[in-house]
Amino acid sequence: MAEPETEKNTSFMSLLDCSLLTVSVSKLHLSPSPSTATKEFKLSMPDWSLLPEELLNLISTSLENCFDVVHARSVCRSWRSTFPFPSCLLRPSYTLPTFVGYQSKDFCTLEKVPLFLFRVRAPEAASTIEYFLGGLGRDESDDHTELPSPIQCSVKVKIPGSDPTLMNMHDCQILPLGHQYRMIGCTSKDYRGVAVLPLNKDGSGKEFIVLLNYYKVLLVLRSTEMRWIRLPRLSSGTCSEIGTFRGKFYIAFLGQDIFIFDPYTLEVTPVRPLELLNCGSCIDLVPSGNDELFLVERIIPRTGDILYLTRLALRVNRLDEEAGKWVVVSEIGDRVLFINEMGNFSCSAKELPDDCGVNGNSILFTNRPGKLTFAYKYGVHTGNAEDDINCWRHSRDKHVTILNTSPMVAFRVER
Repeated sequence: MAEPETEKNTSFMSLLDCSLLTVSVSKLHLSPSPSTATKEFKLSMPDWSLLPEELLNLISTSLENCFDVVHARSVCRSWRSTFPFPSCLLRPSYTLPTFVGYQSKDFCTLEKVPLFLFRVRAPEAASTIEYFLGGLGRDESDDHTELPSPIQCSVKVKIPGSDPTLMNMHDCQILPLGHQYRMIGCTSKDYRGVAVLPLNKDGSGKEFIVLLNYYKVLLVLRSTEMRWIRLPRLSSGTCSEIGTFRGKFYIAFLGQDIFIFDPYTLEVTPVRPLELLNCGSCIDLVPSGNDELFLVERIIPRTGDILYLTRLALRVNRLDEEAGKWVVVSEIGDRVLFINEMGNFSCSAKELPDDCGVNGNSILFTNRPGKLTFAYKYGVHTGNAEDDINCWRHSRDKHVTILNTSPMVAFRVER
């Protein structure tokens, strides 16, 4: 989907485009000639703008990711024309028409937000490790905090109720988690979420389609028409979540109803999981890139009208797209599934060190601020003979403290 030329900065994790040499650049240094190497010679910062173009081209081939590009851009102003700001870090916005029931100019500003997981590197003796999960954008405000010398490329972390803090990017391991679409300026309690898909097979081009969850109403908009169309009611339950996977929308309702919505034909296909008996449940859709789509069901045992919240367990399903059904699974490989009110994400634990406190084949709920929680794993023994071990339950081997949930997730994990 083509990106607009304008971008709107409402980021809660902002990238400060400040001076810092990337690893490739830092290996280059300018030394004084023997004739000037005298006692009177005073060290000064090299003029990086004089670096030959051939060396700049060599540096550009050594930049491994978008953050290396930001570092290189920050060396000096003349380098910014050589190293354009990474498009994957921009937050393009789209102006959409308002719809009946909510008359507000700013409600229909759709923004595409890049998502990342930051792991703060800690000393070996540290007993806990902090993580930040959320959107990232370029900080173009005028109130940049003055950084200590040498100036460093940092992330400005904004947590409600506290002053913004700066986090050196070299002190973090950064994992990309894809992107998320958000409606900016929406304060209505009826707004529940939005999902977007390009209307072309290869992902290029300008046309797109938007699916909006507005309380008990689902609305669809095509960019070619720019008007909202109300979908027929699909379920008696309330829509709890909408998402995308491999070019299709997935719509989940309270009560286990799930539908696949084709953006081209607008046809709807039910894909309901196996029925759960004598229990209450709510569901979460968690994509793992473009490889797998998982359905996490929170199961609460019930006797009559009584729910036993302390015996909460999970059932995890993997979508068999070819067969058109959900398959119950007992393992999710090296993946870690994060479930949060702002959206669900996953990452590979193989990219994290062994002592980071986060392990693969686990599920972490990060939607309980100020709460102590645990990761969920399969086959955990609770000590209660009534509890089935053939499900996912919280494992008490690592304490997880949720520090913040919105607009950015922050949590601390025991090693």
